[in-house]
Amino acid sequence: MTDAKEVKPNRLYTRDHEWTLSKGNTVLVGITAFAVDQLGDITLVDLTVAEGMHLDAHQVFGTIESVKTLSDLFSPISGTVVRLNPELVEHPELVNDDCWDKAWMIELAPESPPQAGDELLDAAAYASHLEQAG
Repeated sequence: MTDAKEVKPNRLYTRDHEWTLSKGNTVLVGITAFAVDQLGDITLVDLTVAEGMHLDAHQVFGTIESVKTLSDLFSPISGTVVRLNPELVEHPELVNDDCWDKAWMIELAPESPPQAGDELLDAAAYASHLEQAG
């Protein structure tokens, strides 16, 4: 398991602990190490969207279940779903093992390129947000 306060410099973050990683014309979305730490051992990832579906920012795209709780997953940006991570259906524990790379959840073609601002935090702002959270 990774350090709960780990922040990757090449991503943007939401205050709800989702991350975005730009990959050319698309954006990968996942949850942060802090979120994983809060959830505990992940037992199920249920992605309730399909390829080609449009998501608005803050729209639920699935749920994640752990031994502690069930939580909604929210899209950090608006865009069209390009693909879902098929590994998470059979291996939800990947989220615990590697939330930053192998356990990305959805890939979006964004309406506009994600940028740090009111809705998305750069790495420094997210690290500060974690410090304030306790």
